[in-house]
Amino acid sequence: MTPGKATLLKRVVRCIAVTGLIPVVLLAGISMFSRRPNNLGVQNGQLAACPDSPNCVSTRASDAEHRIEPLPFSRDRTEVVAILKRIIGSFPRTTIVRETDDYLHVEFRSALFRFVDDVEFQIDDDAKLIHCRSASRVGYGDMGVNRQRMNAIRAAMVQER
Repeated sequence: MTPGKATLLKRVVRCIAVTGLIPVVLLAGISMFSRRPNNLGVQNGQLAACPDSPNCVSTRASDAEHRIEPLPFSRDRTEVVAILKRIIGSFPRTTIVRETDDYLHVEFRSALFRFVDDVEFQIDDDAKLIHCRSASRVGYGDMGVNRQRMNAIRAAMVQER
């Protein structure tokens, strides 16, 4: 290979590498600077509604795109919360942000870009149901990750019965 072709090849490779890194750096930056939503928690007895975007699922949603079924339970609330926390702890990159007798807020982080999904659990002791909401903090879509996670938690809870 001639010196001129070698130099051109190096420039092309460098250009491709730099061009490929730009989206990675931007996505990581977006993730680092995303803030916790201010609508989390139980307000007027309910978890917040899902936004119109397809990156959220909730037991309180009425439309099929966002709706998931609540998790029934038959044990004591304290025991159910302990089981739920153990299941949550089995997932990688999770942090329990807030916990009360009847509420959990958990942050789940993605492996690659560290995107945060805010997941909430509201324990309704009277109805023996756990209401849930799982929403991506940034972006529009989530490739079904929130629904898949909630289905995995549901399956683990069913095994605990």
